[in-house]
Amino acid sequence: MSNSEKLSTAPYKGVRDFYPNDWAHMEALFTRIRKTLENQGYEEYQASPLERSELYEAKTSEEIVNEQTYTFTDRGNRSVTLRPEMTPTLARMVAGKRHELTFPLRWFSIGNRFRYERPQKGRLRDFYQCDIDLLGLSEGEADIEILMLAARIFKDFGAKETDFIIRINTRPLLNAACAAAGLTKDGIRQYLRLLDKKAKMTPEEFTVASNTITQKDPLSFIEGTAKDAVVTTEKDKLLALIKTLKTRGVGNVVFSPSITRGFDYYTGVVFEIFDTSLENPRALFGGGRYDNLIALFGSDLIPAVGFSIGDVTFTNFIETHAITLNTQMHRPQLYLGTPSKNDIPAAQAFADILRTNDTRVFVNITEKTLGSQIKEAVKRTIPYFVAYGADEVASKTIKIKTLATGEETLLAIDKLSNFIH
Repeated sequence: MSNSEKLSTAPYKGVRDFYPNDWAHMEALFTRIRKTLENQGYEEYQASPLERSELYEAKTSEEIVNEQTYTFTDRGNRSVTLRPEMTPTLARMVAGKRHELTFPLRWFSIGNRFRYERPQKGRLRDFYQCDIDLLGLSEGEADIEILMLAARIFKDFGAKETDFIIRINTRPLLNAACAAAGLTKDGIRQYLRLLDKKAKMTPEEFTVASNTITQKDPLSFIEGTAKDAVVTTEKDKLLALIKTLKTRGVGNVVFSPSITRGFDYYTGVVFEIFDTSLENPRALFGGGRYDNLIALFGSDLIPAVGFSIGDVTFTNFIETHAITLNTQMHRPQLYLGTPSKNDIPAAQAFADILRTNDTRVFVNITEKTLGSQIKEAVKRTIPYFVAYGADEVASKTIKIKTLATGEETLLAIDKLSNFIH
């Protein structure tokens, strides 16, 4: 690049910059989710976004590994991947300290994930996600809790049950249907990957692609036109789960034979939550049971179930349904002005005292006039202004100006924090 060429101010394609207003929205979104999870007894964990590439090669969908990961070779000639999802990292962490942990674990993690895919509505290359998992319990109450928790998050945002729908299926049911259609292990894997893409295909395209894998339609065994005893047993188990959820207050759960989820590690219930609005008719997030993943690390079998919420699709839902977020900008509460440059040290010392009372203080360290400082405070949307100089130090009193109204109040210095709060 020559010296005359200017660097672009645009971010890398498919990612976002978060200016303070934007980040306040993100904080509000995940603060609300975090509160729900903590109230339900879930604990937060975190990990580096850098992982060894082999972590994903046998434990994530082939499409993500081959087409969507950001993978590079580091200076030690190791293959490294920016995490496209959190579940393999969670499995690694739990397997590594399984003898020190107290099960069941109720864990969640909030952070960014990276996938090289075509940017479009609901999909970016760098997005933030909350992963919620319950580990150490087999199917039954654990599955019920996770599905109830997913519904609870929506309701805690103020959404109605009619605003979203939970579509549910199970991998054992799908596997049984594939086996009834004559598919073996590799064929089942191919068919389930195709089924995961069904919603993006025309019926004709799906039929043609399906016929290259199997001459019998596995879905016909699930939907009743063909019969198989194992399929019937697994379907009855799923319908019983849906009935239980309805008695527990989750009335918008429906059986959806095409729901499969794209990850190879799912072993039990799988589900996706959809927006019911015609303005945003799409899947918002999903999850399922993955009982065998942790054992791949040489660990004992530790059953697990969970789901993840991405910020992009959930924000689309919030905007579609005009849900108000309690967005709080953590801007300064007080602009501490300085009549002259010589007053700056005393103002800084006074600001430190105020900060011990959790008051957010912005101190002027320029030679602007007090009038210019007041204008700056207004521009920064700081609610209060105080000039602090030699007179205030001597009298131990200050005048605090409420910038929204212009009203001034005379206070003893030690009463200032109480006034602001």
